[in-house]
Amino acid sequence: MIGTAIRTSFFANAQIPFKQIVSGFVFVLLAAFSIYAGPVAALSQPDENTIVVEDAPEMELISFGKTVIIKKRVKEVLSVGGNVIVEGNVTGDVGAVGGNVTQKEDAFIGGDVTILGGSYTAESKTPLRNADKETVVLAVFEDEIRDMAQNPARLFSPTMSWSFMAMRVLSILFWFVISLALTTISPGAVSRGVTRFRLSTLKVFAVGSFAFVITVITVALGISFLPRYLSAIIFLMGLILLFLSYVFGRVALQMIVGKMVQKWVLPDRMQSETIALLIGVIVWSIFLSVPYL
Repeated sequence: MIGTAIRTSFFANAQIPFKQIVSGFVFVLLAAFSIYAGPVAALSQPDENTIVVEDAPEMELISFGKTVIIKKRVKEVLSVGGNVIVEGNVTGDVGAVGGNVTQKEDAFIGGDVTILGGSYTAESKTPLRNADKETVVLAVFEDEIRDMAQNPARLFSPTMSWSFMAMRVLSILFWFVISLALTTISPGAVSRGVTRFRLSTLKVFAVGSFAFVITVITVALGISFLPRYLSAIIFLMGLILLFLSYVFGRVALQMIVGKMVQKWVLPDRMQSETIALLIGVIVWSIFLSVPYL
């Protein structure tokens, strides 16, 4: 009671400086406006799918689903799901994900050009670029990457169709047969994997991640420095190792999830490893049906 009375008396007697708080808030807003008014004023949007940059030499622009046109100056620009058209000067890097980069005849790009799912076009035979900068273009799955970048919500909304359902059913049958065959051939290895994962989950993740990183580094170094026939052998060995690890790990996880769900749903007289495998395969197939997961 005494402590409550003291706290109540303190807050009752305290004077909150509302005037100072409001003044400080207004000052912060004005400061922010003065900082960003220049860059924002340099942007214009002639339509809902286009952004035009006039003169913002210190701006690092990131755009989603819109075409960016650089008229005069900008520091760096990245467009996700849209194109980049450089008519002026970009002092830094230019990037596009699911879009194209076009460099006009008198335009200048001082940094690297990185494109995923698009192309790079220079209207001049000798585009104005720094000699030590690179152009990296990965022209794969252009339409898919563009659609994903423009509509990111589709990552978590699978397209329901008869072909989609048929693929899921085939995936369930495939993994059920693989899991049943692996548990039949080496039931001890699967059982030990399940037990080890339950007892030391973090250790399993740590060892698996470390082995994956070492395998990727070894394959990359082999391809870079070893003769072609040795690098091919190392690449195949790494690929087989990753494939077997994925298959064994997924079977073990399917068994773990299947036994957990089976324990919750089915009575003791109906429980078996085959049913647990089927339940685990169905659960993991549904979980992995989320696009790009």
